[in-house]
Amino acid sequence: MAAKRKRGALPAGKAKRARSAPGAGEAAPEGGPRERSIPPQENSGPPQEYSIPPPVSQGKWKNKERVLIFSSRGINFRTRHLMQDLRTLMPHSKADTKMDRKDQLFVINEVCEMKNCNKCIFFEAKKKQDLYMWISNTPQGPSAKFLVQNVHTLAELKMTGNCLRGSRPLLSFDPIFDREPHYAVLKELFIQIFGTPQYHPKSQPFVDHVFTFTVTDERIWFRNYQIIEEDASLVEIGPRFVLNLIKIFQGSFGGPTLYENPHYQSPNMHRRLLRLSVAAKFREKQQVKEVQKIKKKGTKVLVEEDPTEVVFETPAEEKPVEIQLVKPESKPIVKDKKKLRKIQRKKQKKLFRTEG
Repeated sequence: MAAKRKRGALPAGKAKRARSAPGAGEAAPEGGPRERSIPPQENSGPPQEYSIPPPVSQGKWKNKERVLIFSSRGINFRTRHLMQDLRTLMPHSKADTKMDRKDQLFVINEVCEMKNCNKCIFFEAKKKQDLYMWISNTPQGPSAKFLVQNVHTLAELKMTGNCLRGSRPLLSFDPIFDREPHYAVLKELFIQIFGTPQYHPKSQPFVDHVFTFTVTDERIWFRNYQIIEEDASLVEIGPRFVLNLIKIFQGSFGGPTLYENPHYQSPNMHRRLLRLSVAAKFREKQQVKEVQKIKKKGTKVLVEEDPTEVVFETPAEEKPVEIQLVKPESKPIVKDKKKLRKIQRKKQKKLFRTEG
Protein backbone atom coordinates (compact mmCIF):
# COMPACT_ATOMS: atom_id res chain seq x y z
CA MET A 1 0.00 0.00 0.00
CA ALA A 2 1.48 3.38 -1.01
CA ALA A 3 2.18 5.86 1.78
CA LYS A 4 0.17 9.07 1.85
CA ARG A 5 2.05 12.13 0.72
CA LYS A 6 1.71 15.43 2.57
CA ARG A 7 0.10 18.37 0.85
CA GLY A 8 2.67 20.51 -0.94
CA ALA A 9 5.48 17.91 -0.62
CA LEU A 10 7.33 16.70 -3.68
CA PRO A 11 8.24 13.09 -4.35
CA ALA A 12 11.80 11.99 -3.75
CA GLY A 13 14.23 12.78 -6.51
CA LYS A 14 12.20 15.73 -7.84
CA ALA A 15 13.18 19.31 -7.04
CA LYS A 16 11.15 22.46 -7.65
CA ARG A 17 12.44 24.32 -10.70
CA ALA A 18 12.63 28.13 -10.75
CA ARG A 19 10.22 29.82 -13.10
CA SER A 20 11.90 31.42 -16.06
CA ALA A 21 10.61 33.80 -18.68
CA PRO A 22 8.96 32.02 -21.62
CA GLY A 23 10.73 32.20 -24.92
CA ALA A 24 9.52 33.70 -28.11
CA GLY A 25 7.79 30.52 -29.15
CA GLU A 26 6.16 29.84 -25.75
CA ALA A 27 2.81 31.32 -24.86
CA ALA A 28 1.58 32.33 -21.44
CA PRO A 29 -0.79 29.86 -19.77
CA GLU A 30 -4.50 30.57 -19.97
CA GLY A 31 -5.90 32.56 -17.06
CA GLY A 32 -2.46 33.55 -15.80
CA PRO A 33 -0.78 36.97 -15.90
CA ARG A 34 0.67 38.06 -19.17
CA GLU A 35 4.45 38.31 -19.13
CA ARG A 36 6.67 40.15 -21.55
CA SER A 37 8.55 37.83 -23.86
CA ILE A 38 12.32 38.27 -24.13
CA PRO A 39 13.82 37.52 -27.55
CA PRO A 40 16.51 34.83 -27.44
CA GLN A 41 20.07 36.06 -27.85
CA GLU A 42 22.64 34.33 -29.97
CA ASN A 43 25.15 32.18 -28.14
CA SER A 44 23.24 32.75 -24.89
CA GLY A 45 23.15 30.28 -22.04
CA PRO A 46 20.10 29.41 -19.94
CA PRO A 47 17.15 31.90 -19.91
CA GLN A 48 17.64 34.86 -17.55
CA GLU A 49 15.21 35.66 -14.74
CA TYR A 50 13.73 39.14 -14.30
CA SER A 51 11.68 40.78 -11.49
CA ILE A 52 8.88 43.34 -11.51
CA PRO A 53 9.68 46.42 -9.37
CA PRO A 54 7.45 46.83 -6.29
CA PRO A 55 4.81 49.62 -6.18
CA VAL A 56 5.73 53.05 -4.91
CA SER A 57 3.70 52.67 -1.70
CA GLN A 58 6.03 49.97 -0.38
CA GLY A 59 8.73 52.44 0.56
CA LYS A 60 10.06 53.00 4.04
CA TRP A 61 7.63 54.77 6.38
CA LYS A 62 9.76 57.29 8.28
CA ASN A 63 7.43 60.13 9.31
CA LYS A 64 5.26 58.30 11.85
CA GLU A 65 2.69 60.97 12.63
CA ARG A 66 -0.50 59.65 14.22
CA VAL A 67 -3.47 61.94 14.91
CA LEU A 68 -6.16 61.18 17.47
CA ILE A 69 -9.56 62.60 16.45
CA PHE A 70 -12.36 62.43 19.01
CA SER A 71 -14.82 64.66 20.87
CA SER A 72 -16.59 65.33 24.13
CA ARG A 73 -20.14 64.32 24.95
CA GLY A 74 -23.01 66.55 23.85
CA ILE A 75 -22.07 67.12 20.20
CA ASN A 76 -24.79 67.30 17.55
CA PHE A 77 -25.13 65.27 14.36
CA ARG A 78 -23.30 67.83 12.18
CA THR A 79 -20.21 67.75 14.38
CA ARG A 80 -20.26 63.96 14.41
CA HIS A 81 -20.36 63.86 10.60
CA LEU A 82 -17.54 66.43 10.37
CA MET A 83 -15.39 64.32 12.71
CA GLN A 84 -16.09 61.22 10.63
CA ASP A 85 -15.20 63.08 7.41
CA LEU A 86 -11.82 64.12 8.82
CA ARG A 87 -11.12 60.52 9.81
CA THR A 88 -11.84 59.28 6.28
CA LEU A 89 -9.69 62.01 4.68
CA MET A 90 -6.76 61.39 7.06
CA PRO A 91 -5.61 57.74 6.87
CA HIS A 92 -3.06 58.37 9.65
CA SER A 93 -5.81 59.23 12.17
CA LYS A 94 -7.18 57.15 15.03
CA ALA A 95 -10.52 57.24 16.85
CA ASP A 96 -11.51 56.98 20.49
CA THR A 97 -14.66 57.06 22.61
CA LYS A 98 -16.21 60.35 23.64
CA MET A 99 -14.69 62.05 26.66
CA ASP A 100 -16.80 62.95 29.67
CA ARG A 101 -17.42 66.64 30.37
CA LYS A 102 -16.26 66.33 33.96
CA ASP A 103 -12.74 65.26 32.93
CA GLN A 104 -10.04 67.89 32.66
CA LEU A 105 -8.42 68.61 29.31
CA PHE A 106 -4.93 67.52 30.36
CA VAL A 107 -6.30 63.94 30.54
CA ILE A 108 -6.23 63.96 26.71
CA ASN A 109 -2.41 63.76 26.85
CA GLU A 110 -2.68 60.41 28.63
CA VAL A 111 -5.27 59.19 26.12
CA CYS A 112 -2.93 60.10 23.24
CA GLU A 113 -0.08 58.28 24.95
CA MET A 114 -2.21 55.13 25.31
CA LYS A 115 -3.26 55.36 21.65
CA ASN A 116 0.38 55.94 20.58
CA CYS A 117 -0.54 59.31 18.97
CA ASN A 118 1.59 62.44 18.96
CA LYS A 119 -1.04 64.83 17.51
CA CYS A 120 -4.64 65.45 18.52
CA ILE A 121 -7.81 67.08 17.19
CA PHE A 122 -10.40 67.42 19.96
CA PHE A 123 -13.94 68.75 19.43
CA GLU A 124 -15.47 70.31 22.54
CA ALA A 125 -19.21 71.08 22.65
CA LYS A 126 -20.78 73.61 25.01
CA LYS A 127 -24.45 74.50 25.56
CA LYS A 128 -25.37 72.08 22.72
CA GLN A 129 -24.85 74.88 20.20
CA ASP A 130 -21.24 76.11 20.44
CA LEU A 131 -18.41 73.99 18.99
CA TYR A 132 -14.73 74.46 19.87
CA MET A 133 -11.79 72.65 18.28
CA TRP A 134 -8.42 72.00 19.90
CA ILE A 135 -5.36 71.07 17.85
CA SER A 136 -2.33 70.04 19.85
CA ASN A 137 1.13 68.55 19.65
CA THR A 138 1.08 66.12 22.55
CA PRO A 139 2.54 66.10 25.12
CA GLN A 140 5.01 69.00 24.75
CA GLY A 141 2.81 71.51 22.92
CA PRO A 142 2.00 74.00 21.50
CA SER A 143 -1.78 73.86 21.22
CA ALA A 144 -4.45 76.16 19.78
CA LYS A 145 -8.14 76.61 20.50
CA PHE A 146 -10.63 77.63 17.79
CA LEU A 147 -14.33 78.37 17.54
CA VAL A 148 -15.77 76.33 14.64
CA GLN A 149 -18.41 78.05 12.50
CA ASN A 150 -20.29 77.40 9.22
CA VAL A 151 -19.81 73.63 9.13
CA HIS A 152 -20.71 71.73 5.93
CA THR A 153 -20.02 68.01 5.61
CA LEU A 154 -19.23 65.58 2.79
CA ALA A 155 -22.76 64.22 2.65
CA GLU A 156 -24.31 67.51 1.55
CA LEU A 157 -25.47 67.81 -2.04
CA LYS A 158 -23.48 70.98 -2.64
CA MET A 159 -20.23 68.98 -2.72
CA THR A 160 -20.02 67.35 -6.16
CA GLY A 161 -16.39 66.21 -6.19
CA ASN A 162 -14.93 62.86 -5.26
CA CYS A 163 -11.43 61.61 -4.48
CA LEU A 164 -9.66 58.34 -3.78
CA ARG A 165 -9.94 57.12 -0.21
CA GLY A 166 -6.60 57.35 1.57
CA SER A 167 -4.87 59.51 -1.03
CA ARG A 168 -2.36 62.14 0.07
CA PRO A 169 -3.41 65.81 -0.09
CA LEU A 170 -1.60 68.94 -1.14
CA LEU A 171 -1.61 71.69 1.51
CA SER A 172 -2.17 75.24 0.26
CA PHE A 173 -1.70 78.18 2.63
CA ASP A 174 -2.47 81.88 2.39
CA PRO A 175 0.64 84.14 2.09
CA ILE A 176 -0.24 85.73 5.45
CA PHE A 177 0.83 82.48 7.16
CA ASP A 178 4.46 83.41 6.38
CA ARG A 179 4.18 87.02 7.58
CA GLU A 180 2.57 86.80 11.01
CA PRO A 181 4.36 84.81 13.77
CA HIS A 182 1.19 83.31 15.30
CA TYR A 183 0.03 82.18 11.86
CA ALA A 184 3.46 80.59 11.28
CA VAL A 185 2.96 78.46 14.41
CA LEU A 186 -0.50 77.42 13.16
CA LYS A 187 0.91 76.61 9.72
CA GLU A 188 3.44 74.20 11.20
CA LEU A 189 0.69 72.56 13.28
CA PHE A 190 -1.57 72.21 10.24
CA ILE A 191 1.25 70.69 8.16
CA GLN A 192 2.06 68.09 10.80
CA ILE A 193 -1.60 67.20 11.48
CA PHE A 194 -3.32 67.32 8.07
CA GLY A 195 -0.36 66.17 5.96
CA THR A 196 -0.48 62.42 5.33
CA PRO A 197 2.98 60.89 5.89
CA GLN A 198 4.68 59.41 2.84
CA TYR A 199 4.56 55.60 2.53
CA HIS A 200 1.93 55.33 5.27
CA PRO A 201 0.51 51.77 5.25
CA LYS A 202 -3.11 52.97 4.92
CA SER A 203 -2.38 55.69 2.35
CA GLN A 204 -2.41 55.48 -1.44
CA PRO A 205 0.45 56.74 -3.66
CA PHE A 206 -1.75 59.36 -5.34
CA VAL A 207 -2.24 63.10 -4.92
CA ASP A 208 -5.70 64.04 -6.14
CA HIS A 209 -7.05 66.67 -3.72
CA VAL A 210 -5.98 69.94 -2.06
CA PHE A 211 -6.51 71.28 1.47
CA THR A 212 -6.61 75.08 1.41
CA PHE A 213 -6.23 77.34 4.45
CA THR A 214 -7.22 80.94 3.67
CA VAL A 215 -7.29 83.88 6.10
CA THR A 216 -10.23 86.24 5.57
CA ASP A 217 -12.03 88.45 8.08
CA GLU A 218 -9.57 87.42 10.84
CA ARG A 219 -10.68 83.78 10.43
CA ILE A 220 -9.18 80.66 8.82
CA TRP A 221 -11.35 79.17 6.07
CA PHE A 222 -10.78 75.45 5.38
CA ARG A 223 -11.72 74.00 1.97
CA ASN A 224 -11.06 70.67 0.24
CA TYR A 225 -10.88 70.50 -3.58
CA GLN A 226 -10.48 67.65 -6.03
CA ILE A 227 -7.92 67.94 -8.84
CA ILE A 228 -9.49 66.97 -12.16
CA GLU A 229 -7.02 65.41 -14.56
CA GLU A 230 -8.56 66.63 -17.81
CA ASP A 231 -8.12 70.37 -17.43
CA ALA A 232 -6.49 70.64 -13.95
CA SER A 233 -9.52 72.47 -12.57
CA LEU A 234 -10.72 72.20 -8.98
CA VAL A 235 -14.05 70.89 -7.72
CA GLU A 236 -14.98 71.21 -4.06
CA ILE A 237 -15.39 67.95 -2.18
CA GLY A 238 -15.86 68.99 1.42
CA PRO A 239 -15.98 69.24 4.30
CA ARG A 240 -15.79 73.00 4.79
CA PHE A 241 -15.65 74.99 8.01
CA VAL A 242 -14.35 78.26 9.44
CA LEU A 243 -11.91 78.45 12.36
CA ASN A 244 -11.99 81.53 14.57
CA LEU A 245 -8.76 81.56 16.57
CA ILE A 246 -9.13 82.15 20.32
CA LYS A 247 -5.75 81.43 21.93
CA ILE A 248 -2.44 79.69 21.32
CA PHE A 249 -0.93 77.96 24.36
CA GLN A 250 2.65 76.94 24.95
CA GLY A 251 1.76 73.54 26.42
CA SER A 252 -0.62 70.83 25.32
CA PHE A 253 -4.21 71.79 26.26
CA GLY A 254 -2.99 74.52 28.61
CA GLY A 255 0.05 76.39 29.82
CA PRO A 256 1.19 79.98 29.24
CA THR A 257 -0.67 81.92 26.57
CA LEU A 258 1.48 82.69 23.53
CA TYR A 259 -1.17 84.62 21.58
CA GLU A 260 -4.71 85.83 22.21
CA ASN A 261 -6.92 87.00 19.37
CA PRO A 262 -8.09 90.60 20.04
CA HIS A 263 -10.82 90.31 17.39
CA TYR A 264 -12.45 87.26 18.96
CA GLN A 265 -15.98 87.64 20.29
CA SER A 266 -17.49 84.82 22.34
CA PRO A 267 -20.83 83.33 21.23
CA ASN A 268 -22.42 84.39 24.54
CA MET A 269 -21.43 88.02 23.92
CA HIS A 270 -22.67 87.80 20.32
CA ARG A 271 -26.08 86.50 21.42
CA ARG A 272 -26.26 89.17 24.14
CA LEU A 273 -25.58 91.94 21.61
CA LEU A 274 -28.30 90.54 19.34
CA ARG A 275 -30.80 90.63 22.19
CA LEU A 276 -29.78 94.19 23.09
CA SER A 277 -30.18 95.29 19.46
CA VAL A 278 -33.70 93.82 19.33
CA ALA A 279 -34.58 95.54 22.62
CA ALA A 280 -33.17 98.85 21.34
CA LYS A 281 -35.33 98.62 18.20
CA PHE A 282 -38.42 98.00 20.33
CA ARG A 283 -37.61 100.98 22.57
CA GLU A 284 -37.08 103.16 19.52
CA LYS A 285 -40.52 102.23 18.15
CA GLN A 286 -42.15 103.07 21.49
CA GLN A 287 -40.42 106.45 21.60
CA VAL A 288 -41.56 107.23 18.04
CA LYS A 289 -45.17 106.45 19.00
CA GLU A 290 -44.98 108.72 22.06
CA VAL A 291 -43.52 111.57 19.98
CA GLN A 292 -46.32 111.16 17.42
CA LYS A 293 -48.94 111.35 20.18
CA ILE A 294 -47.39 114.55 21.55
CA LYS A 295 -47.32 116.05 18.07
CA LYS A 296 -51.00 115.26 17.50
CA LYS A 297 -51.94 116.96 20.76
CA GLY A 298 -49.76 119.97 20.03
CA THR A 299 -51.12 120.54 16.50
CA LYS A 300 -54.71 121.23 17.73
CA VAL A 301 -55.42 125.03 17.69
CA LEU A 302 -57.65 126.14 20.56
CA VAL A 303 -60.12 128.80 19.30
CA GLU A 304 -61.25 131.34 21.85
CA GLU A 305 -64.94 131.45 22.74
CA ASP A 306 -67.04 133.80 20.64
CA PRO A 307 -69.35 135.98 22.83
CA THR A 308 -71.87 136.32 19.98
CA GLU A 309 -72.65 132.60 20.03
CA VAL A 310 -74.87 133.14 23.11
CA VAL A 311 -77.37 135.08 20.99
CA PHE A 312 -78.34 132.01 18.99
CA GLU A 313 -78.85 129.84 22.03
CA THR A 314 -82.60 129.43 22.83
CA PRO A 315 -83.45 128.12 26.25
CA ALA A 316 -85.59 125.02 26.27
CA GLU A 317 -89.13 125.22 27.67
CA GLU A 318 -89.47 124.03 31.19
CA LYS A 319 -91.92 121.15 31.46
CA PRO A 320 -94.07 120.89 34.58
CA VAL A 321 -93.08 118.17 36.89
CA GLU A 322 -95.76 115.48 37.01
CA ILE A 323 -95.90 113.09 39.88
CA GLN A 324 -97.47 109.75 38.96
CA LEU A 325 -99.35 108.28 41.92
CA VAL A 326 -100.64 105.14 40.21
CA LYS A 327 -98.29 102.36 39.34
CA PRO A 328 -98.10 101.89 35.56
CA GLU A 329 -99.42 98.70 34.15
CA SER A 330 -96.81 96.14 33.38
CA LYS A 331 -96.47 95.40 29.73
CA PRO A 332 -96.52 91.75 28.82
CA ILE A 333 -93.24 90.47 27.47
CA VAL A 334 -94.13 88.78 24.24
CA LYS A 335 -91.50 87.50 21.94
CA ASP A 336 -93.86 86.72 19.09
CA LYS A 337 -94.93 89.84 17.15
CA LYS A 338 -98.24 88.31 16.01
CA LYS A 339 -99.35 87.72 19.59
CA LEU A 340 -98.35 91.27 20.50
CA ARG A 341 -100.51 92.66 17.69
CA LYS A 342 -103.52 90.55 18.82
CA ILE A 343 -103.16 91.88 22.34
CA GLN A 344 -103.01 95.48 21.08
CA ARG A 345 -106.18 94.93 18.96
CA LYS A 346 -108.08 93.50 21.94
CA LYS A 347 -107.18 96.57 24.02
CA GLN A 348 -108.34 98.92 21.26
CA LYS A 349 -111.72 97.06 20.98
CA LYS A 350 -112.23 97.41 24.75
CA LEU A 351 -111.58 101.15 24.53
CA PHE A 352 -114.08 101.59 21.70
CA ARG A 353 -116.76 99.67 23.62
CA THR A 354 -116.33 101.76 26.76
CA GLU A 355 -116.49 104.96 24.73
CA GLY A 356 -119.68 103.79 22.91
